[in-house]
Amino acid sequence: MSPFSLSRATLQCVRKGSQCGLFAAKNRTFCPGTRSASQTASRSSSLPPPHAWFLLSIPAAAFGLGTWQVQRRQWKLDLIKDMEARTSRHPVPIPSEQQDLETMEYRPVKIRGSFDHSKEMYLLPRSLNTHDTGGGMGARAQSGAQVVTPFHCSDTGRTILVNRGWVSKKNINPATRPDGQVTGEVEVTGLVRLNEKRAPFVPKNDIAHNRWHYRDVEAMAQITEAQPIYIEAVGGSTVPGGPIGGQTRVQLRNEHMQYILTWYSLSILTAIGWYWTYFKKVPR
Repeated sequence: MSPFSLSRATLQCVRKGSQCGLFAAKNRTFCPGTRSASQTASRSSSLPPPHAWFLLSIPAAAFGLGTWQVQRRQWKLDLIKDMEARTSRHPVPIPSEQQDLETMEYRPVKIRGSFDHSKEMYLLPRSLNTHDTGGGMGARAQSGAQVVTPFHCSDTGRTILVNRGWVSKKNINPATRPDGQVTGEVEVTGLVRLNEKRAPFVPKNDIAHNRWHYRDVEAMAQITEAQPIYIEAVGGSTVPGGPIGGQTRVQLRNEHMQYILTWYSLSILTAIGWYWTYFKKVPR
């Protein structure tokens, strides 16, 4: 074949868009505006499959939960701050209406009357809260009980419940602390507390043996024929030789920070995993 014949064959091949033989690869150079079907298919196959986009909901949801925990943590901190502020307010008389107490938890109140030591109840086991204890009996002991005693209010005629404070295990029996069994009319300042739900793994109250594991105000009031009003005495109400007051712990369970770290870490790790699984495979 002559060179002229070869040139004519080449021109015909290019004009027809032929992919034949030796010149197939060079057609892209001759026609830069065209894209082969195989190249388009390769580019399409490199994109993540449809289900991959759905998997992006995992890091997105984890990020949303982390942000929600940030808001919950701030709400909990504000709530704790509010409760602590309540304890420092000026003491007020106990309201005459029972329902008014529902909004007064941790609010200081002042009462005047006398104790009925014959109906003492014991919350146990309890450890000593050394903050604001007032220096009463058994300050060095760490295991014991809190003494709850009916209190007859002289001004209103009502009988309520007063948590006088903490005693060591060896002093739970009132016969071991006669000096602390104050008689006559006294004035007590305390914090309003409401009913307490039994937490998981906490034993049920053993009413028959006077062993109370959680604060069931309704049941305690029924046993002692008192009204379901419960006051925790402050440290300043401690008498020499008696239970140590000031055992109120102003605290709420606050584990939101670890939840924040967990959810944000999960969001970051799953997002990185998704990127490496799908987009690192895309040719550049």
